[in-house]
Amino acid sequence: MPSLTGCDPFDRDPPPPDPLAPMVDEAFALAAAYQDAVTTHPVLAGRLTPITEAHAAHAAELARVTEVALPSTTPTTSTAADSDTTLTALRERERAAGESAVQACLAAPAERAALLASIAAARASHLEALQ
Repeated sequence: MPSLTGCDPFDRDPPPPDPLAPMVDEAFALAAAYQDAVTTHPVLAGRLTPITEAHAAHAAELARVTEVALPSTTPTTSTAADSDTTLTALRERERAAGESAVQACLAAPAERAALLASIAAARASHLEALQ
């Protein structure tokens, strides 16, 4: 009896992972980092909650577009003891995430470029809000 090596009756290779799949995890991790900062420093909630919600919305939309499931567990983050250090760390993460969104936008097909451009623009505005 032949063994089954896959679910495809034609034994085709599975499609490659979506190139935007890592952005789902990145947006989800950013939302978690902001939520952790709000939990640790409630005084920052008014400033950081809208950014938290934006990153969560980006993660959800990227997951929908890429057909990648959102992570089932929230990544653990470590928030600095004082709010100034926390904001500095968030700025660094936001800057790096903004750069990755711009690079993804430049490499994306037209039907995804608008979504990625809006995420890149949001991340740039988040940097301003963190100043």
